[in-house]
Amino acid sequence: MTAIADLADQLAAEAARLDREITEIDLLVTQARTEAGRHETRRAAAADKLAKLGDGASVKEAVDLANQVATLTRRAALMDGQLEVLEGKKKSIARLQESIIASASRVRELAAGGIAGGNAAGIAAGSRTEAAAGSAAGAEVVDDEDIIPAAVSRLVLTAQEDLRREIARAMHDGPAQSLTNIVLQAEIVERLVERDPTLAAGELRQLVAMVQQTLEATKSFIFDVRPMVLDDLGLVPTLRRSARDRGRRVGSAVAFESVGVDRRLPVELESGIFRIVDEALASYLAARPDQISLSLDWGEAFVANLRASRTPKEVTAMAFNEGGDAMPAALAAMVEDRRAKHQAAAEAARTAAVIRLPARLQRDLVQRAATLGIEAEILDDGGCLRLTVAVPGSAPDADEA
Repeated sequence: MTAIADLADQLAAEAARLDREITEIDLLVTQARTEAGRHETRRAAAADKLAKLGDGASVKEAVDLANQVATLTRRAALMDGQLEVLEGKKKSIARLQESIIASASRVRELAAGGIAGGNAAGIAAGSRTEAAAGSAAGAEVVDDEDIIPAAVSRLVLTAQEDLRREIARAMHDGPAQSLTNIVLQAEIVERLVERDPTLAAGELRQLVAMVQQTLEATKSFIFDVRPMVLDDLGLVPTLRRSARDRGRRVGSAVAFESVGVDRRLPVELESGIFRIVDEALASYLAARPDQISLSLDWGEAFVANLRASRTPKEVTAMAFNEGGDAMPAALAAMVEDRRAKHQAAAEAARTAAVIRLPARLQRDLVQRAATLGIEAEILDDGGCLRLTVAVPGSAPDADEA
């Protein structure tokens, strides 16, 4: 019964994690609504100005206003799409949380009741008739630890469907929407080719830019869902690419180093390490650090260190006249006061240079790491994330795992 009790505890912990995720989504929804409202206000103002243009207005001014209205309308639509994605994700997580809570309760009942193997098998099957369950129990007694309750099986299936639904919605609101805009832009170019080749050339350049942006966005989407390079080449190339791409997006170079002969880890460890480091890296880069580095050490244990910091503001050194015992008391007190202020200013500059992971993210990363058997440490006042994984000997390849 120990395995069933442990499963109940794991389900309860997962329900608590989902509750924190719902809270974060609520914050994102609030921000998205504020941004959508701002775009809509600007769009309405531009549309009103366009409608009030008189006959004396220049064609360029009218075209600029029309383009502005179209751009703001598209942005408002994208924000609305993001709101729908967030709301849908929140509902999916809420349903998943309810299922997990119900499953945890049912599993605890099974653990407390000490149900025999034959009856547990009947409960797991769910749809068996009483006679069929009795026959199965008579033929073979099944250990409780080998039985997965029907509610847990349904929970897994529901989670899979929720994941598919989220991916489909993200594809619809992301790459699919961008492709629709490309088609519309291509139609505009087609109509302008014969009427105004010069204007068509400008629209064509915009079309090429849209295609390039969509291609990059699609690649990023695929990488975020599941980086294929992680399965094919392992952790080092995947983290190197993540560091390069994320750093390029914000204009900060990430120093990457891997020491020792890298090797494949079990699939769940590689995925967990990548997700934890990638999320921490994104959070650090959002704070615009002056220095950020990611180092991997492949020794007897695998150690990953992610550090971010700013260059401390220089505090001008102050000259102190050390007069010794002969210095008057008032002057000595003044010198001591100036020394204390200088030290306080230097400490304030050092503290301001520290970049910290948000407390909520720290807790989430540490909890996830513990679930996977990874030791996670937050060092340097939050400016460093260290992951340590004991890897005795050579780990099996992903294909063998």
